[in-house]
Amino acid sequence: MREFKSNNHVMYSCQYHLVWCPKYRRKVLVDDVDTRLQAIIAEVCTERGSAVLELEIRPDHVHLVVECDPQFGIHRLVKLIKGRSSFLLRSEFPALKRRLPSLWTNAYFVCTVGGAPRAVIDAYVAAQKDV
Repeated sequence: MREFKSNNHVMYSCQYHLVWCPKYRRKVLVDDVDTRLQAIIAEVCTERGSAVLELEIRPDHVHLVVECDPQFGIHRLVKLIKGRSSFLLRSEFPALKRRLPSLWTNAYFVCTVGGAPRAVIDAYVAAQKDV
């Protein structure tokens, strides 16, 4: 059974599958960078009342399944995650500044999770470990 969340005006269950990459698809999300990125994503989502449902960080891209308030908007959540993570990671890991003019590409992939059962989407994201 699907759970619904609510704010003052809306009941919702808006789940999104997001994918984004570092600039030039460089394999820089390794070692402590991926661990710190995971913490930053969790922090931003908690602040905005969004739930991280599944997260997989590969060396050259990120898969995130997240539930987001439709009145806040998934585009604003992505902008916050990418902006804060770029700023913090590039300041904490100077090698990222030397290798990339900016951490993330401007683009990202987003689709709603609704056509397939959540278990199928979660299994797909979890299977990215083996790719």
